[in-house]
Amino acid sequence: MRAMIIESFGGPESFSEVVLPKPEPGEGQVLVKVHATSINPLDYQVRRGDYKEYVPLPAITGHDVSGVIEAIGPGVTAFKPGDEVWYTPEIFAGQGSYAEYHVAHESIVGLKPDALSHLEAAALSLVGGTVWEALITRVNLQVGETILVHGGAGGVGHIAIQIAKAAGARVLTTVSSHNAEFVKSLGADVTIDYKQTDYVEAVLEATDGKGVNVVLDTVGGDTLERSPLVLEQLGRVVSIVDIATPQNLVEAWGRNASYHFVFTRQNRGKLDDLSRLVERGLLKPVVGATYPLSEIGLAHARLEQKSNGLRGKIAIDVTA
Repeated sequence: MRAMIIESFGGPESFSEVVLPKPEPGEGQVLVKVHATSINPLDYQVRRGDYKEYVPLPAITGHDVSGVIEAIGPGVTAFKPGDEVWYTPEIFAGQGSYAEYHVAHESIVGLKPDALSHLEAAALSLVGGTVWEALITRVNLQVGETILVHGGAGGVGHIAIQIAKAAGARVLTTVSSHNAEFVKSLGADVTIDYKQTDYVEAVLEATDGKGVNVVLDTVGGDTLERSPLVLEQLGRVVSIVDIATPQNLVEAWGRNASYHFVFTRQNRGKLDDLSRLVERGLLKPVVGATYPLSEIGLAHARLEQKSNGLRGKIAIDVTA
């Protein structure tokens, strides 16, 4: 099988294309012919060595799979060859998705929604599971609540807007001005141009001084420190960002705020929940760009650019 590997940590040029033996499924596992994968910030963080203590080299990285089951191992009961499936490979455990074939335990695999192409499904699996865990499992977003989504046009943010709306929430989001109409088309109620406006002032104005119930942090920086300034009493902050710098949370104490940090876990249940939203027309990932597997380095380089012009996700066509 063709695969893109890294033999040393570094920049986007670190990838090499190699030919490796096709893996075989073991007990409880399925062998998937990968049709598509996608690029996430986690992917370039792994590539450049942010988590090198967890990633032995050489490594096949990548954290999204959409494809077709080619074979099943002993004990598999939920799937059969020919099934179209999608999932997030176990993070920091075994081979990633930048290859023509992948083996996974059936417990983390779901049937791909018919309404999505392989490229779209691959663009949703990791970010969709992350948002579901953040907003539904961890902060228990409720009908009638208000949420501030930071970075609403990004890979995670554009999914968070849709899931929050499906949950019955009012959605405020920070975006650049040229993405305002895009996020409104996804369901955002209020857009805040973070380049021109202090989002704290804008949120308080949009909520008549009350603030929001939930803040979703997808951008990092000083978001954890400033979030209490826009929270109602007993508000919740949920972050998917690796926090590297200390922040002063004294304002959170005065609002009885709770903080949640999410590193997504893999299971079929979340995929099935996401599939139901997709099939009801309440959730659809946006693929902003597509690259072939051989150009994975170019895809990484584009995502790492702060002004990359992207909306949604970068998908990788493994069959091209």
